[in-house]
Amino acid sequence: MRIWHIGDTHTYHKLLEIPEGVDMVIFSGDCSNPRAPYTNELEVRGFIHWFKTLPIEHKIFVAGNHDSSIESKLVTKDDFEAYNIIYLENESVVINGIKIFGSPLTPQFGQWSFMKARNKLDRIWPSIIENDVDVVVTHGPPKGILDIAEDRNHNIEFCGDRSLMNRIRKINPKLSLFGHIHNNSGIKNAGTRTVAGMQTVFSNGSVVTDRKFGTLSSNGNILEI
Repeated sequence: MRIWHIGDTHTYHKLLEIPEGVDMVIFSGDCSNPRAPYTNELEVRGFIHWFKTLPIEHKIFVAGNHDSSIESKLVTKDDFEAYNIIYLENESVVINGIKIFGSPLTPQFGQWSFMKARNKLDRIWPSIIENDVDVVVTHGPPKGILDIAEDRNHNIEFCGDRSLMNRIRKINPKLSLFGHIHNNSGIKNAGTRTVAGMQTVFSNGSVVTDRKFGTLSSNGNILEI
């Protein structure tokens, strides 16, 4: 299975180059921008109409913290499934024997969509990510993996989710796919990496750079499973 992983297009999806020979495309959140759900809905529906046209057999969508019209149910799972797009929200699907889990949840930071307090995620991840999952798709990154950003005081930090990383370490899936933390201030987060002692390939599929929206800094990542 050849997978194209993309995320954080923020309305610039049409700038992507569609790769050939891909069996599945997985989007890991933030196709839109506005916090206001009714304005946001227009951007999400625009993405859906583009996503449905991709010449790729299997299409999976996971929402992100900017996709407020999905959290508010202005755009629903049925809207995706009408175009043969699989929408995952804290659930799994099996495709050709590969079990894929998807969740939009990220640690609380400001007042955006699908966010939970970090101590709540400590309890949530073990209850919803099953032990036999092959691919974990989350909007945000595990702690310490392609997650470098500046805090509000402009200090550099690893801002991913420690409890998610603990869960990934425990189940050791083949792939961990995410975005949320873009390239920023000369720091590259987009791309893939591995960790010693784990089989998991980690992929940050974000395609934009902070404060430079309008051009793409990545075309996503191609992964094999």
